[in-house]
Amino acid sequence: MTRSRGILAVILALCAVLVTGCAGFPDSGYIRYGLATGEDTGGSQTVTFIPNRPQPGATPEQIVEGFIDAGSGPGVDGGWAVAQEFLAPELKDVWNPRATVRVDERSERDYAESDADEGTVTFSYESIADVDDNGSYHRAELPANSQEFRLAKQADGEWRITAAPDGIWLDEGQFPQVFHRYSLMYFDPTWQYLVPDVRWFPVVKAPTWISVALVNDPKSEWLAESVKSAFPDGATAVASVPVDESGVAVVDFDEDSLLSANSTALDRMETQLRESLRAAGVSDVVMRVNSTPVDASPVAVRSTRVPAAPLVLTEDGFGFLSGDEINQIAGLSPAIVAAAPTSVQVGAEHDVAAVTLPGGEVARITSGSDATVLDNRAGLVDPTVDDFGYVWSVPKDQPAALHAYSPQSTDAIDVADAWPDATAVSAIALSRDGTRMAATVTSGGRTVLWVAGVVRDADGVVPVKLGPSIPLAIVGGPAEGVTWIDDATVGVLAAGDDAAIVVEQPVGGPTVTSSATSGMTSIAGGTGISSLRLRADDGTLFVKRGTAWQPTATGVLVLATQQGQPQ
Repeated sequence: MTRSRGILAVILALCAVLVTGCAGFPDSGYIRYGLATGEDTGGSQTVTFIPNRPQPGATPEQIVEGFIDAGSGPGVDGGWAVAQEFLAPELKDVWNPRATVRVDERSERDYAESDADEGTVTFSYESIADVDDNGSYHRAELPANSQEFRLAKQADGEWRITAAPDGIWLDEGQFPQVFHRYSLMYFDPTWQYLVPDVRWFPVVKAPTWISVALVNDPKSEWLAESVKSAFPDGATAVASVPVDESGVAVVDFDEDSLLSANSTALDRMETQLRESLRAAGVSDVVMRVNSTPVDASPVAVRSTRVPAAPLVLTEDGFGFLSGDEINQIAGLSPAIVAAAPTSVQVGAEHDVAAVTLPGGEVARITSGSDATVLDNRAGLVDPTVDDFGYVWSVPKDQPAALHAYSPQSTDAIDVADAWPDATAVSAIALSRDGTRMAATVTSGGRTVLWVAGVVRDADGVVPVKLGPSIPLAIVGGPAEGVTWIDDATVGVLAAGDDAAIVVEQPVGGPTVTSSATSGMTSIAGGTGISSLRLRADDGTLFVKRGTAWQPTATGVLVLATQQGQPQ
């Protein structure tokens, strides 16, 4: 394996930092390879990697290693110009760097040259994930991988790659610096909520990648039937989205189809673009057709934020815990106290709750009413409730037997296509916008976190089925609970051998796992990671502070979850 070029790369990179007058050498984290000459960070944390170009007399192994390393440098136009220099002319013309991003571990890379005269090199690597050409992140199922490269000497006597797959490789430390996480924003079927579809795009030209993906490309397959886009079929955003110094992006459309849209649709399009581009530093959007600005303004959407105070049941009552006081929910709190439930989830309007009764039955509680039993099947998971008041319930050993119960009836609605490949389900949670169902299931003998889109009727209200499930993470032990931390992140509490396992999992991103004291029994999300809470079996309530879990209250009988707050 060639090591001298790797050392040279670091030396050159550090020199680049000095030449460009950066503030100094980093003292932690992955090696930063410096900024391109004349480039200004603008105070951001974006790092530009400058990969080495092919060196005269490089061996086939060195050429392949250089090509792999060049995946870190998309260049100013996002075309990976340096990586293309390692390719023979006939391959350079057809190679597509954006087809796939393979995220791997640099320390596990290995290069084996089978025959120096034939120019064949086998590259072995440990895969962590890949990102497809739509920007969707997928966890790797099989870590060990290898790829064969073929090379040939060119007219100048230098080796160049003649056969290689489309796409690039990125070390897991470089990946989140070269590619950033962005959310394409769609609407729920009732046009009340914005629903994020997480994608990963190069930081270079990010507004262009985001706009083209939102307008031109199809929705993610697993979510397609669960969300709506205001952009009509045939609308095409031009693949160049400039952003001025004040953060205003101009999105041009090369079709007249937008001109036939009514004002409500145009306003929704403006909203989708503005909110999708916000993470790329865009503060406002101007849509244009044939260079003419389109008159549109953002629409108001419903927030999925929840009150900051934890919602709990104690001996003093049910409500929001503030210091030593319980602030009750009028009409709902007395009924919940009377039912003495073992789990509680409160609807967005705080007028309905889905609960598990002491006998294991799932019930609905509404303001001023006693508990109404909905499901008395054996071994039910803790229920969840959506924005329309439908209570969802399923037995642990029958994952396909998912039922929903309307606010006006105790009759069960069979929700089709629920986790067909699972043998058991241990916990479920609906996103607060009602478009996605997260669940911890048993599949292939492992506990796995899955997410699926919720498909409803033509009015976007009555549940019909679950869409295709996608795996998000392998949970390290039996799951105790699952919760939505925010609109794009799911939290899981699992029991480990010596400690509780807490998984923080973006729907389309790397997994973050931490540990907490053993004996944790339930988990509840709030509005962001800092509001994630755990309850221990002795009634102690914990909240995450940095990387540690700190006790904040005692005597909690039930830690409830919330699906929003009243408008």
